[in-house]
Amino acid sequence: MLNLTGKNALVTGIANNRSIAWGIAQQLHKAGANIGITYLPDEERRVKKIADLVEPVQPSLFLPCNVQDDAQIQSTFDAVRDKWGRLDILIHCLAFANKEDLVGSFANTSRAGFAAALDISAYSLIKLCSVAQPLMTEGGSVVTLTYLGGVKVIPNYNVMGIAKAALEMNVRYLASELGPQNIRVNAISAGPIRTLASSAVGGILDMIHHVEQVAPLRRTVTQIEVGNTAAFLCSDLSSGITGQVIYVDAGYEIMGMSESKGETER
Repeated sequence: MLNLTGKNALVTGIANNRSIAWGIAQQLHKAGANIGITYLPDEERRVKKIADLVEPVQPSLFLPCNVQDDAQIQSTFDAVRDKWGRLDILIHCLAFANKEDLVGSFANTSRAGFAAALDISAYSLIKLCSVAQPLMTEGGSVVTLTYLGGVKVIPNYNVMGIAKAALEMNVRYLASELGPQNIRVNAISAGPIRTLASSAVGGILDMIHHVEQVAPLRRTVTQIEVGNTAAFLCSDLSSGITGQVIYVDAGYEIMGMSESKGETER
């Protein structure tokens, strides 16, 4: 039975009720984990909305954490140490690219846009693991979110595809390095879900409709389904799994030549 009772889980990246991170937080809480939430301290009104949203999971920590600010990262994990003493689970659901770099020509990606996307979306996992590692005194599980655009060309995904490719390689290197401390690092590659982040990708609704037509399950997935997989990866049921990318996409990743519903029904 999946049981996370007594585990301390820090969840990053909740922006609103559509966030995949929110689906993960709910399922970790359902499995018995003690939840901590970080938020981007950018706008007071938005922070209040996040605080109200996460109230049902009864977070014992609610902390500001801008991953481009090393001092704030350290302060966040100092607070974790002071409150909990140790950390068992780290959920990394952070990604960003300038909107202008997610449309049009990939060759026109700006230098600054490239740097920002890689910093926030990929390097942040390295930095958070570096600071979390000393707190995972009894081992731990780190789960991040990736997407098919990190291994295959997806229209308009552009620089985020490069960032996700880097993120997936980070998972492998971190899994190798942290494994001797019984810290496991894995990624979930979720199918397209309409979230605040994905709305910046041009044609996201077309991508979702395409998956609904050609994925083996003939649908896309939900935040809760991704949350279920994350809870599994954070539990002892997955104790032998590390360095992996687990696809939760209704099977879309396996498809070669895609057929629409109409074509399959003829």
